[in-house]
Amino acid sequence: MQFTYPKKEKLKSKTTIDLLFSEGNSVSKFPLRLVYVENKEENAELMKMGVSVSKKYFKKAVDRNYFKRVLRETYRLNKHILIDNIEKPYAFMFFYQTKERLSYKEIEEKTIQLFQKFNESQK
Repeated sequence: MQFTYPKKEKLKSKTTIDLLFSEGNSVSKFPLRLVYVENKEENAELMKMGVSVSKKYFKKAVDRNYFKRVLRETYRLNKHILIDNIEKPYAFMFFYQTKERLSYKEIEEKTIQLFQKFNESQK
């Protein structure tokens, strides 16, 4: 298992992001939320992932960037939970939705629970 987050796995397509917000489903484990949609593009990667932290909760870019880094890292280390259980390509958007400043350990635990909840919803 490679614990990488290569460029080809990053969600950058405006049309896919718009599709996520208009037709996407979501699962959440407070304070994290995962919005997902099946990726219909030709030659699509198995997974595309984007992260977001709202300006509403963290006014300073420094704080938003810190939590985005933490989300990307927890995704990178735990993406095998998702990969092992999906057959078709998906696009994901990963959100941090609270003013609380959780520790890295707490965010990682919630991420694992969230990914397991996604897997259960796909069965």
